[in-house]
Amino acid sequence: MRTTTAAQPLIGQEGFSLAPELIEDIFRHARPLGHHEDRERMNLGFGFIYYALARTLRPKHVLVIGSGFGFSVACFALALRDNRAGRLLFVDPSYSVLADGPFKTVGGTSQWDDEAKVALRFGRFGVGDLVRHYRMRSDEFFARYEQLGLPSLDIAFIDGNHSYDNVRRDFRGALRRMRRNGYLLLHDTNIYVRELVRHAGVKRWLKAVKARKDLFEAIDFPFSSGVALVRVLEDDAWRHLDSYSRR
Repeated sequence: MRTTTAAQPLIGQEGFSLAPELIEDIFRHARPLGHHEDRERMNLGFGFIYYALARTLRPKHVLVIGSGFGFSVACFALALRDNRAGRLLFVDPSYSVLADGPFKTVGGTSQWDDEAKVALRFGRFGVGDLVRHYRMRSDEFFARYEQLGLPSLDIAFIDGNHSYDNVRRDFRGALRRMRRNGYLLLHDTNIYVRELVRHAGVKRWLKAVKARKDLFEAIDFPFSSGVALVRVLEDDAWRHLDSYSRR
């Protein structure tokens, strides 16, 4: 695995990628799942939030943990392309629900097994050179983060294993590489039945985050599968997340 160097500005003027033809390509090839989207109306739902957030904040480095077909990756990466700066790290072990079972993935179909196909998937949106895929679990990724020479993060999107312990670990892992005014997004905050049977814990973890008003500001969008946006208020916020959040 190669290391990632600091992002360099791209040549050219800032642009706007979200033409109708490209939006249709996103629906066809990146297949949003639970993002409050409406294909008939060409509405990317939360995808517009992902794109707008990255356009507004102009991040140098974005991390995406988990994606069924690349929707969140494409929306963030298109914003980086239009900003003419920034890189995206994409972490997904490419599990399949049929081969690996529902406790490792819900609906996964091994979309990320072949790096050539990964490059082709994101290349069709013109962002293949901005996305680097790491085919590994997020705990393996964070264990090797410094060894890989990876940079500090500006935005992290967490959509991997949805168990409480895994969401907590992914949140802390990203937060540890993030400074004040970084942003973390938690997808699937509104999957009520899975939370009820303890098959998911995103909403429970968000509740723990919201309780730390000294460390975070958070807003939840409880539409479709839901997504929450969390702003970091302290440089070393990860150090102050107490063990009380293990439940």
